[in-house]
Amino acid sequence: MDRVEPPPSDIRERGRDCSQRRQWADAFAALSRADQIEPLAAADLVLPAWSAYLTGRDEDFARAMSRAYRGYLDAAEPLTAARCAGWLGAVLALGGEAGPGAGWLSRAERLVERVGVDCAERGFFLVASAFDYAETGEYDAMLAAATQAFETAERFGDADLGAMSLVLMGRARIARGETKAGLALLDEAMVSVTNDELLPVITGLAYCNVIESCQEVYDLRCSQQWTVALTRWCDGQPDLVPYAGQCLVHRSELLQLRGDWPGALDEANRACVRLAGRPAIAVAYYQVAEMHRLQGEFADAEQTYRRVAEVGLEPQPGLALLRLAEGRLTVAAAAIARVRNEASDPHRQCRVLPAYVEIMLAAHEVDAALMAADQLTKIAEELDAPFLRASAAFCQGAVSLAENEPARALAALRHAVSIFVQMDAAYESARARVLIAQACRALGDADSAEIELDAASHAFQQLGAKPDVDRVQALMSSAELSYPKGLTTRELQVLRLVAMGLTNREIASALVISEHTVARHVQNIFGKLGVSSRTAATAFALEHSLI
Repeated sequence: MDRVEPPPSDIRERGRDCSQRRQWADAFAALSRADQIEPLAAADLVLPAWSAYLTGRDEDFARAMSRAYRGYLDAAEPLTAARCAGWLGAVLALGGEAGPGAGWLSRAERLVERVGVDCAERGFFLVASAFDYAETGEYDAMLAAATQAFETAERFGDADLGAMSLVLMGRARIARGETKAGLALLDEAMVSVTNDELLPVITGLAYCNVIESCQEVYDLRCSQQWTVALTRWCDGQPDLVPYAGQCLVHRSELLQLRGDWPGALDEANRACVRLAGRPAIAVAYYQVAEMHRLQGEFADAEQTYRRVAEVGLEPQPGLALLRLAEGRLTVAAAAIARVRNEASDPHRQCRVLPAYVEIMLAAHEVDAALMAADQLTKIAEELDAPFLRASAAFCQGAVSLAENEPARALAALRHAVSIFVQMDAAYESARARVLIAQACRALGDADSAEIELDAASHAFQQLGAKPDVDRVQALMSSAELSYPKGLTTRELQVLRLVAMGLTNREIASALVISEHTVARHVQNIFGKLGVSSRTAATAFALEHSLI
């Protein structure tokens, strides 16, 4: 006997119940079936529209939401129609369809203007303006628009508008350098999010914006907390597509920091699958490329960085660091210098400066590296973020080591390690320990240097950081570790030129460093060799076959 299908009203009710339970695929299927039997009213079309969006059916979302818009217009409910048009425009814009998105937003705004009353819908247009101001870097205007939107939300008791406005106010204040005030606003916004008071689309947007803001100011503890919360929210909705992908990227970044690199790469690859066809896939590709680079899989990294560029994101500073690892120093230096010049705000500079310092030091541009390290230190002090302070201390230590100031380098590097260890940043800790070993060696403490290098090598092996393992092994077996009197490679270069009879000015020109730096090298050499003249230093070099 054929199974009798329930009446449309029962199917609609089942769809609504699935929606309440966040079973988005079942909700979409039931409501779509009910619509086939008997066309849904405008109010009922909004549910399948959102169910379609949350399961990645963007075309179905657009069809259902545009039908809801027309239905509300026919029912003489222009403000609700305007809200449907606004959501359609916003989702299209988020999906990379800027033209159609702007068209729907313009249609929604014109409807509201035609009604001519103060209403919550006006606040959503202010939110859209705030997003536009964020893109152009007009943060004062962004804050003003978001503040107006929040005042509108309070007048009309619109929780969705209020939460999104607070998020944008927080981001604007952070962009203006008011980090503490900005983070407080983000925390306030998340009260509504964690109490499950909002539309899922607003909840997802809020989570992603807050996590990105925490990452911008290197507040990694808050970023971790909100990523865990986002993961829990996504796990409760197995059908979820849009925000699950971003969540996987954030999880990958956290796993990378904690030293689980296979897990980080797995999550990043899963994010690429989830985000296929969406603009956010660029961030997932970049994370995959970074993991390949760090593990020495340079061909895979190259290919994935190219994918990042193809979908519209700058693949830097990772690509410049890849070139450095490949030995293409000139290419790396040119790329990182360009990117640094284009980084107009402190948050972008924080991403670029550590790589810039590393590449400039490799190119023996110590003065340029010092200026960048000082800039990073200043930003770290302003943002008061532990991880960023550690990164700045690491850069200062690396520069001091290049300037033949091992004692000063050691102090900065030990400070960096203490913070990295507290944050479970295994890779960063190991890199700092390599420089600590070099500083100890320069101070004549060979035993401590060997201990630090052993510890770093073990950490790199556990992580799977093959290029770093090779670098440490080369360092442990290189002639540099056996230079007499603790001379560094740079000091040996200077000593050889001194022995050839070159003046400080001529040495500076030959090594492309400042004359002041050469003078400091010469004094360090005299101190280590226990001599007081260039003649005596030359005699030492001849005696030990250093030239």
